[in-house]
Amino acid sequence: MPCSGAAVKFELFVAARYLRAKRRQAVISVITLISIIGVALGVAASIFALSLNAGFQTSIQNQLLGAMAHIRLVRVSDRDGIQNWREVISHLEKVPRVIAAAPALYDEVLASRGSRASGMVLKGIIPDYENRVNELLKSVKIGSAAALSSTQKSCVEKTQSAERNQDCSNEPPPIVLGKDLAESIGATVGSVILVTSPQGELTPFGLVPKYVRFKVVGIFRSGFYNYDSTWGFIRLADAQQLYGLGDVISVIEFKIDNLYKAEEMSQVLQSAAGPGYMTSSWMEENRALFGAFQKERVFAFIVIALIMLLAALNILISLIMMVMEKTKDIAVLLSMGARRSQIRRIFVFQGVLIGLIGTVLGLMVGYGISVAGAKYHFISLSAEVYSIDYLPLAPRFLDGVEVAIAALLISFIATIYPSWSATRILPAEALRYE
Repeated sequence: MPCSGAAVKFELFVAARYLRAKRRQAVISVITLISIIGVALGVAASIFALSLNAGFQTSIQNQLLGAMAHIRLVRVSDRDGIQNWREVISHLEKVPRVIAAAPALYDEVLASRGSRASGMVLKGIIPDYENRVNELLKSVKIGSAAALSSTQKSCVEKTQSAERNQDCSNEPPPIVLGKDLAESIGATVGSVILVTSPQGELTPFGLVPKYVRFKVVGIFRSGFYNYDSTWGFIRLADAQQLYGLGDVISVIEFKIDNLYKAEEMSQVLQSAAGPGYMTSSWMEENRALFGAFQKERVFAFIVIALIMLLAALNILISLIMMVMEKTKDIAVLLSMGARRSQIRRIFVFQGVLIGLIGTVLGLMVGYGISVAGAKYHFISLSAEVYSIDYLPLAPRFLDGVEVAIAALLISFIATIYPSWSATRILPAEALRYE
């Protein structure tokens, strides 16, 4: 007779009854329990591993994009920098999808306080522009970056004009440092540090490095170690004076409305800027990093699949023992008119039920740990090694769907041989000595 809804209910009923082994089948019961626990642990480990991978990728991407622009424009030959930067910015800000543009002047310098010194990437900025393309200045935890927004007239050296800003006469120019950089040189808000630039001055005694004292007005903490340990911000005019340049910048940074279109927009901006310019996007600069995340995700799937295969082996052993134990029951069912396809489905349903119970338990445990970890950050990390100071977890719904499908598929595969062997039982042979 065709397989009806009633027949399916019968097969599910028998499969569920077989899972509740009698006392004399304690070994089978223990193996079944171990199979459920194995599937649950495999699923939970999968959810945790994928949440960890997604968390690292999301956290580092957010921190990178909070600290760097989506697109950077520089001169092909940067010896002269970008001189007409105001006109270039005004022109390129009109390009569709561009939200904002900001000028910047970079150089590597030596920051020191007393006997303690550290290399630093010093960035000259105009805060009103800078805050539109990244979030670093907004992450100042101690002090304030407000002093960088004061007049852009340089206070690095006394101006040659007779009229001079009063702030320049007594106070060194302001600087904002990363948290780890400030700790490495022993600086706090209000400290005066010495910045030495390799862009020295030519004297009768040769090239002499140029050094200027700056007052620390703020300390930022982005959470990304590469920035917190090496970066500092000063006013653009102070940077131009420190490096011995005129009204020149080294890079224009852009923020666009869709960060995943950065590579496409990079080419558009390069064409709009004209010959002599080249662009790079955040995706291009960090391609190796995010490529490593994708490989790590694949490796995680492979390792977790091996764990689930071990759980499937337990299901296989449990069902084989169940078939051996239920030989008489199978013979009776066949004698009463049960079809061999129904017998096969009984053991298929039994294996799938084991997988389903283990999968549900695993999803609950995996998502429970991942959600708690994402909310409370209860596992700390070394920022020097991992670039962030806590274990990031980002559980995603689609990861759970993929893991559940994989677990149930593996559980189903484990039922193929035992269910097939159950259909080969001959009722006459099984009942001969009963």
